[in-house]
Amino acid sequence: MGLAFAVCDRQSVSPHSHRPIQTRAIGWSLVTFFLAPTIYLFCIRNQTEQEAPGVVAMALPVVDTDYVKEIDKARRDLRALIASKNCAPIMLRLAWHDAGTYDKSTNTGGPNGSIRNEEEYSHGSNNGLKIALDFCEEVKSKHPKITYADLYQLAGVVAVEVTGGPTIDFFPGRKDSKVSPKEGRLPNAKEGAPHLKNIFYRMGLSNKDIVALSGGHTLGRAHPERSGFEGPWTVEPLKFDNSYFVELLKGESEGLLKLPTDKALLDDPEFHRYVELYAKDEDAFFRDYAESHKKLSELGFTPRSSASKAITTDTKTLAQSAFGVAVAAAVVVLSYLYEVRKRAK
Repeated sequence: MGLAFAVCDRQSVSPHSHRPIQTRAIGWSLVTFFLAPTIYLFCIRNQTEQEAPGVVAMALPVVDTDYVKEIDKARRDLRALIASKNCAPIMLRLAWHDAGTYDKSTNTGGPNGSIRNEEEYSHGSNNGLKIALDFCEEVKSKHPKITYADLYQLAGVVAVEVTGGPTIDFFPGRKDSKVSPKEGRLPNAKEGAPHLKNIFYRMGLSNKDIVALSGGHTLGRAHPERSGFEGPWTVEPLKFDNSYFVELLKGESEGLLKLPTDKALLDDPEFHRYVELYAKDEDAFFRDYAESHKKLSELGFTPRSSASKAITTDTKTLAQSAFGVAVAAAVVVLSYLYEVRKRAK
Protein backbone atom coordinates (compact mmCIF):
# COMPACT_ATOMS: atom_id res chain seq x y z
CA MET A 1 0.00 0.00 0.00
CA GLY A 2 2.82 2.38 0.92
CA LEU A 3 4.71 1.50 -2.27
CA ALA A 4 1.66 2.11 -4.46
CA PHE A 5 1.13 5.46 -2.78
CA ALA A 6 4.73 6.46 -3.47
CA VAL A 7 4.48 5.50 -7.14
CA CYS A 8 1.21 7.34 -7.65
CA ASP A 9 2.60 10.38 -5.87
CA ARG A 10 5.64 10.48 -8.15
CA GLN A 11 3.61 10.00 -11.35
CA SER A 12 1.24 12.83 -10.42
CA VAL A 13 4.03 15.37 -10.51
CA SER A 14 4.50 17.34 -13.70
CA PRO A 15 7.72 16.51 -15.60
CA HIS A 16 8.44 20.25 -15.64
CA SER A 17 8.19 20.48 -11.82
CA HIS A 18 11.30 18.95 -10.26
CA ARG A 19 11.20 20.53 -6.80
CA PRO A 20 8.79 18.06 -5.08
CA ILE A 21 10.73 15.04 -6.41
CA GLN A 22 14.05 16.66 -5.60
CA THR A 23 12.93 17.49 -2.06
CA ARG A 24 11.66 13.96 -1.37
CA ALA A 25 14.78 12.31 -2.81
CA ILE A 26 17.13 14.48 -0.82
CA GLY A 27 15.00 14.04 2.30
CA TRP A 28 15.04 10.23 2.14
CA SER A 29 18.73 10.17 1.29
CA LEU A 30 19.56 12.38 4.27
CA VAL A 31 17.45 10.18 6.53
CA THR A 32 19.41 7.14 5.32
CA PHE A 33 22.68 8.99 5.74
CA PHE A 34 22.00 9.99 9.35
CA LEU A 35 20.36 6.71 10.34
CA ALA A 36 23.40 4.65 9.30
CA PRO A 37 25.55 5.64 12.29
CA THR A 38 22.60 5.11 14.65
CA ILE A 39 22.01 1.62 13.26
CA TYR A 40 25.72 0.96 13.58
CA LEU A 41 25.84 2.00 17.25
CA PHE A 42 22.77 -0.10 18.01
CA CYS A 43 24.41 -3.14 16.45
CA ILE A 44 27.60 -2.55 18.43
CA ARG A 45 25.66 -2.34 21.67
CA ASN A 46 23.71 -5.46 20.82
CA GLN A 47 26.89 -7.33 19.88
CA THR A 48 28.61 -6.30 23.12
CA GLU A 49 25.68 -7.58 25.16
CA GLN A 50 25.77 -10.88 23.32
CA GLU A 51 29.46 -11.29 24.18
CA ALA A 52 28.64 -11.29 27.89
CA PRO A 53 26.27 -14.28 28.20
CA GLY A 54 25.32 -16.37 31.20
CA VAL A 55 23.16 -15.98 34.24
CA VAL A 56 24.03 -12.67 35.85
CA ALA A 57 24.61 -13.36 39.54
CA MET A 58 27.39 -10.90 40.25
CA ALA A 59 29.22 -8.24 38.26
CA LEU A 60 32.07 -9.10 35.91
CA PRO A 61 35.44 -8.00 37.29
CA VAL A 62 37.19 -5.16 35.51
CA VAL A 63 40.47 -6.70 34.41
CA ASP A 64 42.59 -3.59 34.29
CA THR A 65 46.24 -3.02 35.20
CA ASP A 66 45.47 -2.87 38.90
CA TYR A 67 43.53 -6.14 38.78
CA VAL A 68 46.40 -7.91 37.02
CA LYS A 69 48.82 -6.58 39.64
CA GLU A 70 46.60 -8.03 42.38
CA ILE A 71 46.60 -11.38 40.57
CA ASP A 72 50.42 -11.37 40.54
CA LYS A 73 50.53 -10.55 44.26
CA ALA A 74 47.97 -13.26 45.03
CA ARG A 75 50.06 -15.73 43.03
CA ARG A 76 53.07 -14.98 45.23
CA ASP A 77 51.00 -15.34 48.39
CA LEU A 78 49.58 -18.65 47.16
CA ARG A 79 53.07 -19.97 46.46
CA ALA A 80 54.15 -19.17 50.01
CA LEU A 81 50.94 -20.56 51.52
CA ILE A 82 51.04 -23.83 49.58
CA ALA A 83 54.73 -24.36 50.30
CA SER A 84 54.34 -23.71 54.02
CA LYS A 85 51.26 -25.90 54.51
CA ASN A 86 52.02 -28.60 51.91
CA CYS A 87 48.45 -28.15 50.69
CA ALA A 88 48.98 -28.37 46.92
CA PRO A 89 46.79 -31.49 46.48
CA ILE A 90 43.73 -30.04 48.20
CA MET A 91 44.13 -26.69 46.41
CA LEU A 92 44.21 -28.50 43.09
CA ARG A 93 41.14 -30.49 44.10
CA LEU A 94 39.33 -27.25 45.01
CA ALA A 95 40.02 -25.76 41.58
CA TRP A 96 38.89 -28.93 39.81
CA HIS A 97 35.69 -29.29 41.81
CA ASP A 98 34.66 -25.68 41.28
CA ALA A 99 35.19 -26.02 37.52
CA GLY A 100 34.01 -29.61 37.09
CA THR A 101 30.31 -28.85 37.56
CA TYR A 102 30.08 -27.21 34.13
CA ASP A 103 27.32 -28.25 31.74
CA LYS A 104 27.90 -27.00 28.20
CA SER A 105 24.29 -27.67 27.15
CA THR A 106 22.90 -25.23 29.73
CA ASN A 107 26.03 -23.09 30.26
CA THR A 108 25.67 -23.56 34.02
CA GLY A 109 28.15 -24.43 36.74
CA GLY A 110 31.86 -24.24 36.03
CA PRO A 111 34.67 -22.13 37.51
CA ASN A 112 32.55 -19.40 39.04
CA GLY A 113 33.46 -19.60 42.73
CA SER A 114 30.10 -21.10 43.71
CA ILE A 115 31.86 -23.87 45.65
CA ARG A 116 32.29 -21.37 48.49
CA ASN A 117 28.53 -21.62 49.11
CA GLU A 118 27.74 -23.96 52.00
CA GLU A 119 25.12 -25.63 49.85
CA GLU A 120 27.85 -26.76 47.45
CA TYR A 121 30.87 -27.44 49.64
CA SER A 122 28.57 -29.65 51.72
CA HIS A 123 28.09 -32.02 48.77
CA GLY A 124 29.52 -35.46 49.48
CA SER A 125 32.05 -35.18 46.66
CA ASN A 126 33.40 -31.98 48.23
CA ASN A 127 34.09 -33.42 51.68
CA GLY A 128 37.14 -31.76 53.21
CA LEU A 129 37.31 -28.85 50.79
CA LYS A 130 36.29 -26.37 53.48
CA ILE A 131 39.96 -26.59 54.51
CA ALA A 132 41.07 -25.31 51.10
CA LEU A 133 38.37 -22.64 51.10
CA ASP A 134 39.67 -21.32 54.40
CA PHE A 135 43.23 -21.29 53.08
CA CYS A 136 42.09 -19.26 50.09
CA GLU A 137 40.22 -16.88 52.37
CA GLU A 138 43.59 -15.88 53.86
CA VAL A 139 44.71 -14.75 50.42
CA LYS A 140 41.35 -13.22 49.55
CA SER A 141 41.50 -10.99 52.64
CA LYS A 142 44.73 -9.48 51.31
CA HIS A 143 43.40 -9.09 47.76
CA PRO A 144 39.63 -8.46 48.04
CA LYS A 145 39.43 -7.12 44.50
CA ILE A 146 40.05 -10.57 43.02
CA THR A 147 36.98 -12.75 42.44
CA TYR A 148 36.71 -16.08 44.22
CA ALA A 149 36.38 -17.73 40.81
CA ASP A 150 39.77 -16.38 39.71
CA LEU A 151 41.37 -17.09 43.09
CA TYR A 152 40.37 -20.77 43.17
CA GLN A 153 41.59 -21.40 39.63
CA LEU A 154 44.81 -19.51 40.30
CA ALA A 155 45.34 -21.69 43.38
CA GLY A 156 45.06 -24.80 41.21
CA VAL A 157 47.56 -23.45 38.69
CA VAL A 158 50.05 -22.53 41.43
CA ALA A 159 49.60 -25.92 43.13
CA VAL A 160 50.76 -27.69 39.98
CA GLU A 161 53.66 -25.33 39.34
CA VAL A 162 55.17 -25.34 42.87
CA THR A 163 55.20 -29.15 42.95
CA GLY A 164 57.24 -29.40 39.77
CA GLY A 165 54.46 -29.57 37.20
CA PRO A 166 54.03 -27.66 33.94
CA THR A 167 53.38 -23.94 33.66
CA ILE A 168 49.69 -23.39 32.94
CA ASP A 169 48.47 -20.25 31.16
CA PHE A 170 46.15 -18.26 33.39
CA PHE A 171 43.84 -15.47 32.24
CA PRO A 172 41.77 -13.62 34.89
CA GLY A 173 38.25 -12.21 34.58
CA ARG A 174 35.94 -14.95 35.86
CA LYS A 175 32.66 -13.81 37.36
CA ASP A 176 31.56 -15.02 40.79
CA SER A 177 28.21 -16.74 41.20
CA LYS A 178 26.03 -17.35 44.22
CA VAL A 179 24.06 -20.06 42.41
CA SER A 180 25.22 -23.63 43.05
CA PRO A 181 24.37 -26.59 40.80
CA LYS A 182 22.64 -29.62 42.21
CA GLU A 183 24.78 -32.43 43.56
CA GLY A 184 25.84 -35.17 41.14
CA ARG A 185 27.82 -33.34 38.45
CA LEU A 186 31.28 -34.45 39.61
CA PRO A 187 32.90 -37.83 38.84
CA ASN A 188 32.09 -40.77 41.10
CA ALA A 189 35.31 -42.66 41.95
CA LYS A 190 33.40 -45.96 42.15
CA GLU A 191 32.31 -45.84 38.50
CA GLY A 192 33.96 -46.90 35.23
CA ALA A 193 34.79 -45.55 31.77
CA PRO A 194 31.20 -44.88 30.56
CA HIS A 195 30.59 -42.72 33.62
CA LEU A 196 33.82 -40.77 33.09
CA LYS A 197 32.87 -40.09 29.48
CA ASN A 198 29.38 -38.95 30.43
CA ILE A 199 30.74 -36.52 33.02
CA PHE A 200 33.57 -35.06 30.95
CA TYR A 201 31.70 -34.98 27.64
CA ARG A 202 28.98 -32.98 29.42
CA MET A 203 31.65 -30.39 30.16
CA GLY A 204 32.81 -30.39 26.55
CA LEU A 205 36.09 -32.21 27.23
CA SER A 206 37.69 -35.08 25.31
CA ASN A 207 39.15 -38.53 25.99
CA LYS A 208 42.62 -37.01 26.01
CA ASP A 209 41.47 -34.45 28.57
CA ILE A 210 40.05 -37.22 30.78
CA VAL A 211 43.34 -39.13 30.89
CA ALA A 212 45.60 -36.08 31.16
CA LEU A 213 43.58 -34.62 34.03
CA SER A 214 43.50 -38.00 35.77
CA GLY A 215 47.28 -37.66 35.90
CA GLY A 216 46.74 -34.95 38.49
CA HIS A 217 46.31 -37.82 40.96
CA THR A 218 50.07 -37.91 41.03
CA LEU A 219 49.49 -35.35 43.81
CA GLY A 220 47.90 -36.17 47.14
CA ARG A 221 46.16 -39.09 48.73
CA ALA A 222 42.63 -40.26 49.44
CA HIS A 223 41.21 -39.88 52.95
CA PRO A 224 38.62 -42.40 54.19
CA GLU A 225 36.59 -39.76 56.03
CA ARG A 226 36.21 -37.83 52.77
CA SER A 227 35.91 -40.40 49.99
CA GLY A 228 35.82 -43.81 51.65
CA PHE A 229 39.20 -44.64 50.09
CA GLU A 230 42.64 -44.38 51.65
CA GLY A 231 46.20 -43.95 50.45
CA PRO A 232 48.34 -42.13 47.85
CA TRP A 233 48.50 -42.92 44.16
CA THR A 234 52.25 -42.48 43.94
CA VAL A 235 55.36 -42.88 46.08
CA GLU A 236 55.94 -39.10 46.19
CA PRO A 237 52.48 -37.54 46.59
CA LEU A 238 53.82 -33.99 46.74
CA LYS A 239 55.69 -34.20 43.44
CA PHE A 240 53.95 -33.54 40.13
CA ASP A 241 55.31 -35.94 37.49
CA ASN A 242 54.13 -38.82 35.30
CA SER A 243 54.49 -41.49 38.02
CA TYR A 244 50.70 -41.90 38.25
CA PHE A 245 50.72 -43.52 34.80
CA VAL A 246 53.87 -45.53 35.49
CA GLU A 247 52.29 -46.98 38.63
CA LEU A 248 49.00 -47.58 36.83
CA LEU A 249 50.71 -49.80 34.25
CA LYS A 250 52.53 -51.77 36.98
CA GLY A 251 49.25 -53.07 38.35
CA GLU A 252 48.52 -53.45 42.05
CA SER A 253 51.29 -52.09 44.29
CA GLU A 254 51.30 -52.39 48.06
CA GLY A 255 50.45 -49.13 49.75
CA LEU A 256 49.35 -47.36 46.56
CA LEU A 257 45.76 -46.60 45.62
CA LYS A 258 43.97 -47.47 42.41
CA LEU A 259 40.36 -46.34 42.24
CA PRO A 260 37.79 -47.92 39.90
CA THR A 261 38.03 -44.74 37.80
CA ASP A 262 41.82 -45.21 37.63
CA LYS A 263 41.51 -48.81 36.45
CA ALA A 264 38.97 -47.67 33.86
CA LEU A 265 41.79 -45.86 32.07
CA LEU A 266 43.37 -49.26 31.41
CA ASP A 267 40.16 -51.07 30.52
CA ASP A 268 39.05 -48.60 27.85
CA PRO A 269 41.22 -48.77 24.68
CA GLU A 270 40.64 -45.08 23.88
CA PHE A 271 42.03 -44.16 27.29
CA HIS A 272 44.72 -46.84 27.43
CA ARG A 273 46.78 -45.43 24.55
CA TYR A 274 47.18 -42.13 26.40
CA VAL A 275 48.19 -43.95 29.58
CA GLU A 276 50.93 -45.73 27.61
CA LEU A 277 52.07 -42.46 26.03
CA TYR A 278 52.23 -40.50 29.26
CA ALA A 279 54.02 -43.28 31.14
CA LYS A 280 56.77 -43.25 28.50
CA ASP A 281 56.90 -39.52 27.75
CA GLU A 282 56.62 -37.08 30.64
CA ASP A 283 57.02 -34.10 28.30
CA ALA A 284 53.96 -35.22 26.35
CA PHE A 285 52.02 -35.58 29.59
CA PHE A 286 53.06 -32.14 30.82
CA ARG A 287 52.13 -30.54 27.49
CA ASP A 288 48.70 -32.19 27.34
CA TYR A 289 48.02 -31.69 31.03
CA ALA A 290 48.70 -27.96 30.82
CA GLU A 291 46.33 -27.70 27.86
CA SER A 292 43.58 -29.76 29.52
CA HIS A 293 43.90 -27.96 32.85
CA LYS A 294 43.56 -24.61 31.09
CA LYS A 295 40.43 -25.84 29.29
CA LEU A 296 38.92 -27.06 32.55
CA SER A 297 39.69 -23.76 34.29
CA GLU A 298 37.98 -21.78 31.51
CA LEU A 299 34.79 -23.79 30.99
CA GLY A 300 31.99 -21.32 30.28
CA PHE A 301 34.46 -18.45 30.47
CA THR A 302 35.95 -16.47 27.60
CA PRO A 303 39.08 -14.54 28.58
CA ARG A 304 38.52 -10.83 28.04
CA SER A 305 41.32 -10.56 25.48
CA SER A 306 39.62 -13.13 23.23
CA ALA A 307 36.19 -11.57 23.67
CA SER A 308 37.56 -8.11 22.90
CA LYS A 309 39.21 -9.40 19.75
CA ALA A 310 35.94 -10.93 18.58
CA ILE A 311 33.99 -7.74 19.30
CA THR A 312 36.64 -5.62 17.57
CA THR A 313 36.45 -7.75 14.43
CA ASP A 314 32.65 -7.53 14.29
CA THR A 315 32.80 -3.80 15.06
CA LYS A 316 35.09 -3.23 12.10
CA THR A 317 32.71 -5.11 9.82
CA LEU A 318 29.72 -3.12 11.05
CA ALA A 319 31.61 0.16 10.66
CA GLN A 320 32.46 -0.70 7.08
CA SER A 321 28.82 -1.56 6.40
CA ALA A 322 27.57 1.70 7.89
CA PHE A 323 30.09 3.70 5.91
CA GLY A 324 29.00 1.88 2.76
CA VAL A 325 25.36 2.83 3.39
CA ALA A 326 26.29 6.47 3.91
CA VAL A 327 28.38 6.59 0.73
CA ALA A 328 25.59 4.95 -1.26
CA ALA A 329 23.10 7.53 0.01
CA ALA A 330 25.41 10.36 -0.99
CA VAL A 331 25.87 8.89 -4.46
CA VAL A 332 22.10 8.66 -4.90
CA VAL A 333 21.67 12.31 -3.95
CA LEU A 334 24.44 13.55 -6.26
CA SER A 335 23.29 11.39 -9.16
CA TYR A 336 19.72 12.61 -8.85
CA LEU A 337 20.76 16.25 -8.63
CA TYR A 338 22.88 15.78 -11.73
CA GLU A 339 19.93 14.30 -13.64
CA VAL A 340 17.61 17.08 -12.50
CA ARG A 341 20.08 19.74 -13.57
CA LYS A 342 20.63 18.02 -16.90
CA ARG A 343 16.89 17.91 -17.65
CA ALA A 344 16.45 21.52 -16.61
CA LYS A 345 18.95 22.55 -19.27
